Amino acid sequence: MKLASLKHGRDGRLVVVSDDLAWCTDASLVAPTLQAALDDWATIEPRLRALAESLAHDSVPKERFHERACASPLPRAYQWADGSAYVNHVELVRKARGAEMPASFWTDPLMYQGGSDTFLGPRDAIPLGDEAWGCDCEAEIAVITDDAPMGVDAETARGHIKLVMLVNDVSLRNLIPNELAKGFGFFQAKPSSAFSPVAVTPDALGAAWREGKLHRPLLTRINGAALGQPNAGAEMTFDFGQLVAHAAKTRALGAGTIVGSGTVSNRDPDGSPGRPVAEGGLGYSCIAELRTVETIRTGAPQTPFLKHGDRVEIEMQDEAGHSIFGRIEQDVMLR
Repeated sequence: MKLASLKHGRDGRLVVVSDDLAWCTDASLVAPTLQAALDDWATIEPRLRALAESLAHDSVPKERFHERACASPLPRAYQWADGSAYVNHVELVRKARGAEMPASFWTDPLMYQGGSDTFLGPRDAIPLGDEAWGCDCEAEIAVITDDAPMGVDAETARGHIKLVMLVNDVSLRNLIPNELAKGFGFFQAKPSSAFSPVAVTPDALGAAWREGKLHRPLLTRINGAALGQPNAGAEMTFDFGQLVAHAAKTRALGAGTIVGSGTVSNRDPDGSPGRPVAEGGLGYSCIAELRTVETIRTGAPQTPFLKHGDRVEIEMQDEAGHSIFGRIEQDVMLR
């Protein structure tokens, strides 16, 4: 089942979307918003699935589904916790700022709590106050949970994952070092994120969703040129069950909690940090990784961070080449 929130007020209007992303049908008689559905998921989910089946059989009113009309599936959320499950990415970005990577990063997930009151829509511009801030995209996978109890174990936590989506976790790289130097985490360096037009139930992902990971390439383009195509399941050190359990160690998670994977990252088969797509590699899901590899190779980064007018595209396709979640497509706009 695929769900989306069309832009309407603060929290959107919930629709059920056809598997091919061509059509949608209004779900407001079942639940007015996605958050309302998640608040009573056990009762609402079967009714939404029945609506999805009716849509597939062309037995309910429908309208063309336009990704540009979408807000993020949850236009705002009670909680957005972003992990860093790809240790290759962690190692590279820490190397870029001269920081060593503790051995514990292989056994204990990194996670920060981001702002969740104003998510961007998947086709909304990325507002940027100053190009000197070093604007970067970060292509990730994210999940949405129902109510998960405090202390839930990783295996049980997988059952609390109700929806999967993509995210562009925007980072302002040049603001990060000074914020982290204060010893109190990110704030200004992490502006509003944007999520894919559609959120998908794990069962609808078929064999690609297994053991709490999504095993498909995540495609990122900047100004039409491929930046990365790493496989989101291949080198995920911590699966989503582990990430949800980590977030719930000391507190329960409310329905509608979003948990991110962190930037998807793959090494090359020879163990090297990875090659650009243009050189036959899997590339990168953020500019910072590319800049780090350039520094390793040449002594200095060559690729600039995002500028006014640059376009970022993030998408995942099935084996037949069809978009699964719709496409995040955002232009950077100076404000």
